[in-house]
Amino acid sequence: MTKIRVLDPDTVNQIAAGEVVERPASVVKELLENAIDAGSTSILIDVSSDMGGIAKIRVTDNGEGMTPEEAALAFHPHATSKIRDIADLCAIRTLGFRGEALASIAAVAEVTLITRPGGAGALAGTRVVIRGGEIIEKSEVGAPEGTTVVVERLFYNTPARRKFLKSRNTELAHIYAVVENLALAHGEVAFRVVHNGKERMATQRSGGLLNTIAGLYGAELARSLVPVEGGLLFLRIGGYVSRPSESRGNPSQVVISINGRSIASRQIAAAVREGYGTLLPKDRYPVAFLDLSIDTDLVDVNVHPTKREVRLSREREILPAVAAAVEEALAGHDLVGDIPAEPVQQQIVPREPGPEPAPAAGEPGASYTAGHRELALSDKQLRRTETEGGENLLPAMEPIGQVAATYIVAEGADGTLYLVDQHAAHERILYDQVVEQRDAKAGSQELIMPVVLSLRPKESAALRDAMPLLADGGFVVEEFGRDTFAVRAVPAALGAVEDPGTVRETIADLLADASRTVPDRREAVTCIVACRGAVKAGALLTHDQQKRLLAQLARTKTPWTCPHGRPTVVAFDKRKLDGMFRRG
Repeated sequence: MTKIRVLDPDTVNQIAAGEVVERPASVVKELLENAIDAGSTSILIDVSSDMGGIAKIRVTDNGEGMTPEEAALAFHPHATSKIRDIADLCAIRTLGFRGEALASIAAVAEVTLITRPGGAGALAGTRVVIRGGEIIEKSEVGAPEGTTVVVERLFYNTPARRKFLKSRNTELAHIYAVVENLALAHGEVAFRVVHNGKERMATQRSGGLLNTIAGLYGAELARSLVPVEGGLLFLRIGGYVSRPSESRGNPSQVVISINGRSIASRQIAAAVREGYGTLLPKDRYPVAFLDLSIDTDLVDVNVHPTKREVRLSREREILPAVAAAVEEALAGHDLVGDIPAEPVQQQIVPREPGPEPAPAAGEPGASYTAGHRELALSDKQLRRTETEGGENLLPAMEPIGQVAATYIVAEGADGTLYLVDQHAAHERILYDQVVEQRDAKAGSQELIMPVVLSLRPKESAALRDAMPLLADGGFVVEEFGRDTFAVRAVPAALGAVEDPGTVRETIADLLADASRTVPDRREAVTCIVACRGAVKAGALLTHDQQKRLLAQLARTKTPWTCPHGRPTVVAFDKRKLDGMFRRG
């Protein structure tokens, strides 16, 4: 017998489905793209779920619909109305074109299609039922103009695929993300999402991109955005970017579309970030909503089965144009008082014996007030992590000053010079204490006034899923209404929370990498708490505060690195110093 054989159609279809249909959100994406291509102006996404996960997805549109013959043909592999031959691939103007979506979905689910063409005088619609890729029923039915597709029992015949699905809330978060991205790229369509009978998201048709952003992300964020315009002969750039003060801990809210297609592009996201120059710290990212209109013959959308990635033939010109458009937009707006303050460039201050000097008399001014508050905050942060006892695992060292209000300079008894990253050092101290409190099930610190979070549906779903992990880390979070949550307590090591930043950063980090396992996500919560509560780079520290920080670091289990593996202490012994200065 020959070792080479032609696979049967069922196997071929399930392989194709594995490439196109990764999870319930993939089904929603493909059905929405078909609905948009059909000229719909209103689309309803109705999702039903139970404790086992997503049970049913129903997408209803008011697009052009299909005839009985077209309805049956639509489920054949590579059947499409959007291209005719290979030449059309050079000028793709629709979202779908491969003709594999419906066939792939039908190969791994039970699908019911109800459709009626518009403007053709049809008195009745067509109902087609498909199971495992086979049409088991085709009949006439009463129906409005447009199309409804119902998908049930997803992956019923591929149980190995089903077991890789995440929790119900995680899958819902992915669905909400798909709808958000398409709504931002297609303001001409009104989207409505219903989950278990309750409306979770709604956008208005032709309200403009800024109105769509306000509806999805809130009016406060929309007010902080700056319009972006620019381009080249073959490129038009439009959209909005945030002012520097409205930044995030990861690039997940840099939303890009090309010719109406929501895409993922690290290169374009990096170009957006580049447009900010030094207006943002290195570890912060902007919020951006940009649409690029590019000549279709310069865009290859046929490089990935899910069409999430594209290839640009003139990327070397496009990326600098994006960065320049963002830079020009920010330069044209008043950002005074909006740009994060640069760290104070402080010279090494020699240590004087005796108590700390009192502030000079006279008019201290704003700089003194800011410095006093900074020192008070650092003192509060160090008091929270103060412990007694424990073995000192660092050599004895005495601080002699700071460099750039970021690195503590210290001298060892043998003349060794030490540079200590104050943020990394305190992050290590906090991390060890948060882990100890978490493992010991230590209590949380209740807030005098709960912090209320108003979230997007995607964030709400992620937060519901993360609640056990957050509770394990010391957060007490309760639902407070639709997409609203109250944070009533935080980890004791974090102290008082005056803004919702800590929880919001935690949610954003968890949502940015939903592929993490539970232990990894648990670790992420711990790391974020440690990072947010630690003394910051750029914070002035008195000699006493520097000394306390070094003493606390010495009593940790692994004082030489922070939780991320970066060094906390760098040493230059006397022999190395002598060699650097060519002595001896």
